[in-house]
Amino acid sequence: MHLEETTWTDAEAAETNLALLPVGSTEQHGPHAPLGTDTLDAEAVADAAAERYADPVVVAPAIPVGIAEEHRQFAGTLWTSEDTFRSYVRDVVDSLASHGWDRVAVVNGHGGNIAALREVTARIVRHDDAFAVPFTWFDEVGDHSAEMGHAGPLETSMLRHADPETVHEDRLEAAAANGSDGWGDWQGRVNLAVDSHEFTDNGVVGDPTESSAALGEELLDRSATALCDLLDAIRDRDPEPRTTE
Repeated sequence: MHLEETTWTDAEAAETNLALLPVGSTEQHGPHAPLGTDTLDAEAVADAAAERYADPVVVAPAIPVGIAEEHRQFAGTLWTSEDTFRSYVRDVVDSLASHGWDRVAVVNGHGGNIAALREVTARIVRHDDAFAVPFTWFDEVGDHSAEMGHAGPLETSMLRHADPETVHEDRLEAAAANGSDGWGDWQGRVNLAVDSHEFTDNGVVGDPTESSAALGEELLDRSATALCDLLDAIRDRDPEPRTTE
């Protein structure tokens, strides 16, 4: 059940305590993929999991702007502060919980959101009337997780399967040629780069020519299966925080 497509009376009648909150980013993804890549991918995973899950699941509208200032030199990138992002996520989860959907998986598509989501979901569990957990789809695709870059083969493959009309396939070779092999500019274990333009000319990290719709289908299946397993785990979870004597 997608809230933006549902009447309030039907939402009130929904017999479930499960909700999915997609979060992404509006940021550069090279010359071949849209600014909304992270949001589109997160929505695709949430939609697939909700469709295949045995019980009803509420799917909230996606949060499309995240922690992405590292891409600020590329036109169209939007970002918010970590404090604002955490507060916004917490408020949306609180809204969901107020209607009885108090077991919430935050389905994330952007690496820059990970630390903030880990912190805010822990705060929700400790202090609010909800149980929330972060789920980053590209961490849940088996050995493929090691291939994650930025606008590289994983994200591009997901789009080529789930939203193929958004990918400029005629630009893949140029995207690969002017991209970077890895994230950052490293001295030992220290990353000297603050923003992505310092190590990639066009915003790409990885080789998007290695992407395919077939790989995207596999990635979507793996991540949606993992998300369904997570829903099983949180469905009966007591949202009340533990107390100590």
